[in-house]
Amino acid sequence: MTTQPDIAQVKQYLLALQDRICQALELEDGQARFLEDAWDRAQGGGGRSRVLAEGAVFEKAGVNFSHVYGDQLPPSASAVRPELAGRSWQAMGVSLVIHPRNPYVPTSHANVRFFVAEKPGEEPVWWFGGGYDLTPYYGFEEDCRHWHQVAQQACAPFGEEVYPRFKAWCDEYFYLKHRQEARGVGGLFFDDLNEWPFDTCFRFLQAVGDSYLDAYLPIVQRRKDTPYGERERDFQLYRRGRYVEFNLVFDRGTLFGLQSGGRTESILMSLPPLVRWDYGRSFEPGTPEERLTSYFLKPRNWLEPDPV
Repeated sequence: MTTQPDIAQVKQYLLALQDRICQALELEDGQARFLEDAWDRAQGGGGRSRVLAEGAVFEKAGVNFSHVYGDQLPPSASAVRPELAGRSWQAMGVSLVIHPRNPYVPTSHANVRFFVAEKPGEEPVWWFGGGYDLTPYYGFEEDCRHWHQVAQQACAPFGEEVYPRFKAWCDEYFYLKHRQEARGVGGLFFDDLNEWPFDTCFRFLQAVGDSYLDAYLPIVQRRKDTPYGERERDFQLYRRGRYVEFNLVFDRGTLFGLQSGGRTESILMSLPPLVRWDYGRSFEPGTPEERLTSYFLKPRNWLEPDPV
């Protein structure tokens, strides 16, 4: 087994993953196409940002690839990893956020990334990170169950403890502390993954990346033609506010990108095109809108027939 990182192999996979996801989303939408914006970073590296806007199914979908590098780490990285001081670094990944038009189709997010820091005469420090999570506006147990079943199946070859561990990490990470509320129904989240040999860690990253479309597209296909009106659209825009709050206040990728001099347009690609905030808004008990927060946004074992 390989313990030394193969940077070129990771980059090749990530570029192909971006292509595959964009092609599948265009096919599902049937109307809009991704526009690509290739960019260079003055401090080193670059990427290609792809955004689909005003589609029949997807109001906005962004799928970004970036490969950036430098001689000095930003404070967000070196503060918690002092052993990285003085090392050159590279970070690459694919990050995507899908904001559907129909409020009955959940927003989804996925990210797979690789980081390596090197210093002459010393072993490189490397790790993988990523995962995916689902943010519904109107909850359906079968959608949550399917999402988590695919996640569990992706993790299964790497050990029975992997899915429960990264599922719990996802529930903990995607949590709005100031709201005391989960962002969605979770999924997978992992970071600093280097406990296995490089080949094994890389295979796990691929398992997560390759399973995203299997997790998400069946839900889109099940819900995209559900009739909705102004009430559901209004609620969707209101709940999108929570998504924005998390990404601007807590998201590590957003903070790393901004602190490392990343490209602002690409970093903020995850934000929805339309959103609203209302002061002190509440919902009647028993309504689908109230049940989202009272039932679906509580951490649950979605693999059980009756999740509790």
